[in-house]
Amino acid sequence: MIAPSVVAPDEFVEVNGIRVAYRSLGRRDGVPLVLLSRFRGTMDDWDPLFVDALAGARPVILFDNAGIGRSGGQTPSTVTEMAETAAAFLTTVVDTPVDVLGFSLGGYVAQRLALAHPELVRRLVLAGTGPGAGEGILPAKPQVAPLRSAPQMDSAALRALFFPESTAGLNAAKEVWERTHRRPNREPEVPRESYERQIEAIAHWSSPRGDAAYGELGRLTLPVLVANGHDDVMIPTVNSFIMSQLLPNAQLVIYPDSGHGFLFQYAEIFARASNEFLDRPETADVPSAPLHTVGSRG
Repeated sequence: MIAPSVVAPDEFVEVNGIRVAYRSLGRRDGVPLVLLSRFRGTMDDWDPLFVDALAGARPVILFDNAGIGRSGGQTPSTVTEMAETAAAFLTTVVDTPVDVLGFSLGGYVAQRLALAHPELVRRLVLAGTGPGAGEGILPAKPQVAPLRSAPQMDSAALRALFFPESTAGLNAAKEVWERTHRRPNREPEVPRESYERQIEAIAHWSSPRGDAAYGELGRLTLPVLVANGHDDVMIPTVNSFIMSQLLPNAQLVIYPDSGHGFLFQYAEIFARASNEFLDRPETADVPSAPLHTVGSRG
């Protein structure tokens, strides 16, 4: 059986004079879930197993921000500008508010989007991400910079950046690479000019004088699910703990023997957790204290 996300057609819409590429799949009823992609990620870099598990319970929308994949325009050099493009896309394509899942750089964009446009976002899922510069925040590990800036994001780089060096991690890296390369006529790789501008945006986000969300997370009173692998070399896992403590209404889930790519390593498990969180009754939206849980293989 062919995965629905592998054959979902590209659609296009004009947003502020830019031709934006997107895909829609899943159920027709319910609040749409919009996925915001990682650094150097296009719609084709979402794991079909994960996307299809989400789409079994709700409408799911993927899109390429400006200058990425088949979208036109120039890639913004700040997270704030990326969030404004996302906001314009949402108001053009769907009835809001929507739910938003941001992965890595997409998690930065999701935070800034929810802060600037709270009327557009009902609930947030923040995966493998962080709140920017602030007390206790740790930067990426030293091996990350040369790998993320390499001309090609090949399978070896994916394994080193996204998965642990355990047997489970090595197996997951192979499986995820294979699943994300099933789609015929994949989108073009993110060009150097675009990912260098993404690096500028990440540096600005991580600067004390940048557009980090760290000092503003207390304003995000909407329900938030924060999740990560237990040893994320890209955006260290401690940053997820700190973020969950700053958010007034957050649940934290950490998955064992995994790293930045935990959401694909545990694709069906994390999709189920995300769907359960997004479907939670509104009466349960304000816990007395942040809920911290640790995922398992079960």
